[in-house]
Amino acid sequence: MGKLTYKKSGVNINEADKFVKFISKIRPKLNRQRSSNIGAFASITEIPNKFKKPVIVTSTDGVGTKIEIANKLKKFDTIGVDLVAMCVNDLIVQGAKPLAFLDYISINKINLKKLKHIVSGIVKGCKISGCELVGGETAEMPGTYELNKFDIAGFAVGVVEREKILKKENVKKNNLILAIPSNGLHSNGYSLIRFLLESKKVNLKRNKFLKKELLKPTKIYVQEILKLASKNLINSCANITGGGIEENIKRVIPNNLTAEIDLKKIKTQKIFKWLRKSISEKEMIKTFNCGVGFCIIIKPQNLNKVINIFKKEYKPYVIGKIISGNKKTKLYSKIQWI
Repeated sequence: MGKLTYKKSGVNINEADKFVKFISKIRPKLNRQRSSNIGAFASITEIPNKFKKPVIVTSTDGVGTKIEIANKLKKFDTIGVDLVAMCVNDLIVQGAKPLAFLDYISINKINLKKLKHIVSGIVKGCKISGCELVGGETAEMPGTYELNKFDIAGFAVGVVEREKILKKENVKKNNLILAIPSNGLHSNGYSLIRFLLESKKVNLKRNKFLKKELLKPTKIYVQEILKLASKNLINSCANITGGGIEENIKRVIPNNLTAEIDLKKIKTQKIFKWLRKSISEKEMIKTFNCGVGFCIIIKPQNLNKVINIFKKEYKPYVIGKIISGNKKTKLYSKIQWI
């Protein structure tokens, strides 16, 4: 047997070092001035000088069991974008500009090809978000994960001027509620999706439609929302993730007001129609975004200005308004599953 080594236990430090070198090569494309963060014990990020009374905003998240779909299809170049999106889309709800992002990857055994694809997606997500990948951690954990299994988590740091924080107290009666389209499932409800695929015995590798839809990366709304916030065009907003539109809208509605939403106005996509064939409408609404990736609450007079900021495929549209009441949310009618 000979002398024991870390490598014999299943941990290959040499492979980990190769991965760090790869990150160092691709990351400076985003910000060459701060590439020295990679490999340090901790990362340093400057707060932009333009902020007079900056408030730090933080968020952490993962991509859930969407990872299992990536494993099944052996496609890992999009879930890194998902990871960034799930974090930064929460930051902007407070009006915060994303500054820094860190990732944590835990895996059974380091697979450089797989990890390079994941991190390339993270870099892409950071570029879209305008934030810096400042570091992270990769943990090789034999015995904790099954062969080829892994998990990823992200942590984002943002900053906002104290007086510019988007608060639910800004929401007033007769404000409009606008839906910003999702680009599909984003990264929620995948345990239910996987259960459905197994129960229907779907051959995912042969289904071109599902292969494309299930690994489509989550839409990142940073640029549009921050532009709206800079022009004082929104009162509040909500990232529509787990729990669907009702549970997430509740979080940004003050007491004594209600978000009244007409479900028939929601514009869904083909993937949700496919899911609706096997899942009740009630379950769909509380599990998936159903076509609404983000919601914004605005003054009626700002409607045209808000719409014009978005590209054609993501132009927001009115789905409801703020009324008096103590229920926080009131959903009525039914979604038209196009």
